[in-house]
Amino acid sequence: MRGMPRIGNARQGFTLIELLIVIAIIGLIAAMLIPNLLDAMNKAKQKKTIADMRITGTAMFSWLTDQVGAAAAGSESSVKIADYNPGKKDADQIKALMVPQYMQEVPPVDGWKYPYEYYLRNDSPLSRQVMLIRSLGQDRQADRADYAVSAFEPTDYAQDIVWADGFFVRWPEKSGVEAPAPATP
Repeated sequence: MRGMPRIGNARQGFTLIELLIVIAIIGLIAAMLIPNLLDAMNKAKQKKTIADMRITGTAMFSWLTDQVGAAAAGSESSVKIADYNPGKKDADQIKALMVPQYMQEVPPVDGWKYPYEYYLRNDSPLSRQVMLIRSLGQDRQADRADYAVSAFEPTDYAQDIVWADGFFVRWPEKSGVEAPAPATP
């Protein structure tokens, strides 16, 4: 018994038009997903930066409480970098104070892999300006030297994130939400 006879020309493979349509569909899906993926990656870097700053700041205030008594956290409505010994970055001094009792390690870089700027007030740990941590954001450019307490749009990844003396001075937050009023001494 012989096999069944072939009916017409059997098709093998895809035509060029079918391949082009599949490639176009894949391209459209990628064009829709890639911007969302990039935004999600930047948002994760921003969240990591905020978490690192909060943990480091909390550890510093734990050290202050144990060693010299706490300063008045959140008592300023604006912050000037010049008030925190601006010529000197104090990451090594902070590391010496807090590792290993208060932290396992002081985070050296933010979510975008740029170094944090750590500032300590050297003249008196009891002054209002004790410690400042700044991340320069995705663009690595300082927005300004003094900051009013305010939030910024969370999708603006170039903005500086600043934590000073127990509270965030500049932080990402949806617009339309009121910023918390600083505590009065």
